[in-house]
Amino acid sequence: MAGHSKWANIQHRKGRQDEKRGAAFSRMAKEITVAAKMGGGDAGFNPRLRLAVDKAKGVNMPKDKIDNAIKKGTGELEGVEYVEVRYEGYGIGGAAIMVDCVTDNKVRTVADVRHAFSKHGGNLGTDGCVAFQFKHCGQMVFAPGTDEAALMDAAIEAGAEDVASNEDGSIEVITAANDFMAVKDALEAAGFKPEFGEVTMKPEGETVLAGDDAVRMQKLLDALENLDDVQEIYTTAVMDE
Repeated sequence: MAGHSKWANIQHRKGRQDEKRGAAFSRMAKEITVAAKMGGGDAGFNPRLRLAVDKAKGVNMPKDKIDNAIKKGTGELEGVEYVEVRYEGYGIGGAAIMVDCVTDNKVRTVADVRHAFSKHGGNLGTDGCVAFQFKHCGQMVFAPGTDEAALMDAAIEAGAEDVASNEDGSIEVITAANDFMAVKDALEAAGFKPEFGEVTMKPEGETVLAGDDAVRMQKLLDALENLDDVQEIYTTAVMDE
């Protein structure tokens, strides 16, 4: 058994994302543009673009906005020149935090990120200070009640790296980052649709926070999430209920 309140934490995260759908559209557009610029505008030959488009569709982003973001990445439409940058630091209780940003102004972005950390009890660290606490991989989470034995057989056959059940009954399937879409397609073809799935930086351990510490940590994460240039936040923190 692995994980601590995994299902509750993921449902909470998904709920917060749904509440901020307008911001989600902007973030998805940036991700699609960067993916198209790096690997071309054909999702069939660009796994990162396909994943970004799937995520955009998951928050009901309009097709015309998706298409325009792709065209900006391929140069068919004029657009802002974005770069990717990652910041690392520490939150409440020493919890590790990594913040992935897409920006057209790194000076502005690092100032905003540093301010959010310092205002809410965290510390912005140096490159690599917490990266070793995370694994770059594909992660899918299946709802409690999923047939674990059948899912495990299908996942192993599809090329997954690991299958783990959590205390709350949810089941995680871990893949190599480059194999995520292929394994996801195979599992869905076998009748297993994940409630949540992405290529992520998965924490190797957890920092469990409760009470005031959990409240303070959530405020820090919210402050970072509310920054326009922030795309993804990864943390070892788990808020205990």
